[in-house]
Amino acid sequence: MLLSLFSNFDYYNWILLPLIIFFSRLGDVSLGTLRHVFISKGYRKIVPVLGFFEVLIWIIVVAQIMKNLNNIACYFAWAAGFATGTYVGLLIEERLALGLQVIRIITNQNCDSLIESLKHENHGVTAIDAQGAVGPVKMIFTIIQRKNVRQVIELIRQHNPTAFYSIEDIKDINQGVFSTKSSGSFASIRAMFPLRKGK
Repeated sequence: MLLSLFSNFDYYNWILLPLIIFFSRLGDVSLGTLRHVFISKGYRKIVPVLGFFEVLIWIIVVAQIMKNLNNIACYFAWAAGFATGTYVGLLIEERLALGLQVIRIITNQNCDSLIESLKHENHGVTAIDAQGAVGPVKMIFTIIQRKNVRQVIELIRQHNPTAFYSIEDIKDINQGVFSTKSSGSFASIRAMFPLRKGK
């Protein structure tokens, strides 16, 4: 009897089709997440390509859902693919480390060695004297490629461990001094779609 039950089980509708929907939805949502990130970062050339494949996959998946409205497994696969795709898209974006960020460093300690270390790594540095809540401080501004943030934070901790710093994204820039070092497996992708500088 058990053997007969398994032999009559619809593997396609209850296993294969939900898996197809899950991975397809994972793919199109990942592309959608990346597309929004690329738009916010100013990478315009790749956005239409991602949008094309995102919508193409979405249409295919919706068509399969409409053909199987009574199959609850397809609904769960759709929802699970959406959730997983969002997470995967953010992971990919984090690995790509696209765009530029500004690091603001405020310290009341001597920061000459920190400034020299930043210059040695070819990071542009602007340093000004300022007045803090408890006395004079030095404010250091540096705009860096996002992939170099950890390196700069390590320099801060090494030379001025008590310094306060904040990090923010930047969409557009005009001129400046930036490190020319490329690292990571996605350096060639960044080179294909350079950040638009200026307006």
